[in-house]
Amino acid sequence: MTDMQSPDAPTLASPDIHIVEHNGRRFILVGTAHVSRQSVDLVREVIDTELPDRVCVELDDKRYESLSRRKSWVTLNLKEIIYNKQLSTLMVNLILASYQKKLGDKLGVLPGTELLEATQAAEARQIPVSLCDRDVRTTMRRAWHATSFYKKSYLLASLFTSLFDDTEITEEKLSELKSTDVLTELLAELGQALPELKRVLIDERDTFLAERIKAAEGNKIVAVVGAGHIQGIKQALHEDRSDRMAEIDAIPPVSPVWKIIGWSIPALIVGSLIGIAFRKGGAAAGANLEYWILANGIPSAIGAAIALAHPLTILTAFVAAPITSLTPLIGAGYVTAFVQVMLQPPLVSEFETVFEDIVTVSGWWRNRLLRVFLAFFLPGFGSMIGTYIGGYEIIKNLF
Repeated sequence: MTDMQSPDAPTLASPDIHIVEHNGRRFILVGTAHVSRQSVDLVREVIDTELPDRVCVELDDKRYESLSRRKSWVTLNLKEIIYNKQLSTLMVNLILASYQKKLGDKLGVLPGTELLEATQAAEARQIPVSLCDRDVRTTMRRAWHATSFYKKSYLLASLFTSLFDDTEITEEKLSELKSTDVLTELLAELGQALPELKRVLIDERDTFLAERIKAAEGNKIVAVVGAGHIQGIKQALHEDRSDRMAEIDAIPPVSPVWKIIGWSIPALIVGSLIGIAFRKGGAAAGANLEYWILANGIPSAIGAAIALAHPLTILTAFVAAPITSLTPLIGAGYVTAFVQVMLQPPLVSEFETVFEDIVTVSGWWRNRLLRVFLAFFLPGFGSMIGTYIGGYEIIKNLF
């Protein structure tokens, strides 16, 4: 196809290419698998052949930066991530990226290469590019918010299980993965148990992507998206869902109920200590306060020790847990993770090997970046146990 060819000229024949005509505009949707060399080749061929007015890709600024700068993990500001309470989000992103990389290694192409190829092919032709996906941080937070407490545990267990699953992938399975979206494959396994997760990760993003694609300038648009989004986007392109954009692009506020629960527990414990002081005297209150400190500090310090954290991190866990347990604003894990990063910052080489280390049990203790996560979760878990043990004892002693 030359520059002078009509925009209504036939498009390349492929089951992965879908044409949507809407309001005098042509949208050429290219459904890809995120670890498929065939998808990489198809994307470039479509852009070179069609010469569209604009190319839209299923990326946000953060994911684009990660793909275009392969060593971007090295530049992570862990202190800022901890300060903004985003360690859990980072860990989930690492697990998902590791899952895709494991499949990509078997298929011989890095995850998301076809999306990066789309931007590079467009730039080579001086075609404007639009990053049309929702901010990945918003998506992860909405997914976490939409998942019930019980199913959060199921989700985390499923994610961790996928890390250490060494089941051999058959040739038939590899063939399927070459013609579908890897994330969709992963979600298909969780879809029945976690329908709310599919709603946030797939359905909402279908709407978001479609509205952003329609907002792109030009009469002929090539949109490169995961195969799992194609049907949803095709439907959404024919509908006006612009009124939903503000809602699905916002992080839901924490429920007032959780805020009340978060403050009621420390209020109950402090009130009980004051009540013991009035009813049984200062010595009894002091003994219960000492029990509270030990009940929180010891399990939290043990958690830090199991994480093989720095000795000062272990000491910090013991000191911080009794205090942080009395406020919902910050947990012991955030304090210990921050101290661990200060005392034993991850090496550049450990950022580069994190995807290999994350899939082995020993790798979590060997890699300093992964050990930060251990220094976050294990002391926090210990502090949670101590809160229930110490709180139960103090309230029992009051009555």
